[in-house]
Amino acid sequence: MIIGIDIGSTTTKAVAIHNLEVVKTIKTKAFDAVTSATGALGKLMIESNLDISAIKKIKITGAGALKINNDLFGIRTENVDEITATGRGGLFLSGKERLVITNIGTGTSIIEAGKDGIFHIGGTATGGGTITGLSKELIKATSFETILKLAAKGDLRQVDLLIEDISDGGISFLNPEATASNFGKMLDTATREDIALGIINMVYQVIGMVSVFAAKSRNLDSVLITGNGSNNPIGKRILEEISKLYSVEFEFPQMAEFTTAIGAAILSE
Repeated sequence: MIIGIDIGSTTTKAVAIHNLEVVKTIKTKAFDAVTSATGALGKLMIESNLDISAIKKIKITGAGALKINNDLFGIRTENVDEITATGRGGLFLSGKERLVITNIGTGTSIIEAGKDGIFHIGGTATGGGTITGLSKELIKATSFETILKLAAKGDLRQVDLLIEDISDGGISFLNPEATASNFGKMLDTATREDIALGIINMVYQVIGMVSVFAAKSRNLDSVLITGNGSNNPIGKRILEEISKLYSVEFEFPQMAEFTTAIGAAILSE
């Protein structure tokens, strides 16, 4: 059994893999890297009824990986580059030979993976951390669940300047209801719900557009969405709207949030 652990800035994901099959996945939250790694490993073992002697190796990746310098519980423990792990995990989950991966976490990284190697194309500092940070200040909400509930009732017309606000005849192929400027209107009547939706819309529009540019620069017509941000239902809807405009498909694989942990583990197989 190989254990892959992805230590993020807020969430740690762990997977157990045997013969290239994902046996178990778990998530934990802790801000200390050692606590995150050991807690995730312990939870994985307890929930899987897994004996420590069955674990051959532990592969650590993510933002906190470099803080783990010793073997965990006497089990051989190795660090894996996060970009390499995400690329390898994306190839595994997609079944494709070449693809662009957008990994949405606290920030967002964009990766090309294929037979010629795994490369960091770039990314954007906007991501889940942007959503929670702005929400804390603007709408006094810190729970992601609360932010999503508020946003589900929001109206973008209260905060965003839309194409229909600046042009009677439309602009190019853009939908009249498309955003011309994020928070470019910001009416006095805007509610917490409207602002929450505006924040998520801004973040995912940025992520969607840089992903489109990355895919087109590589002559590809699809992007694999991974990381915690792949589970945001409002963000997913925004990406699907961008897909319609620019003919780049956004794909959401099963276990997308565990892509990096899976990639780290299967590099040992």
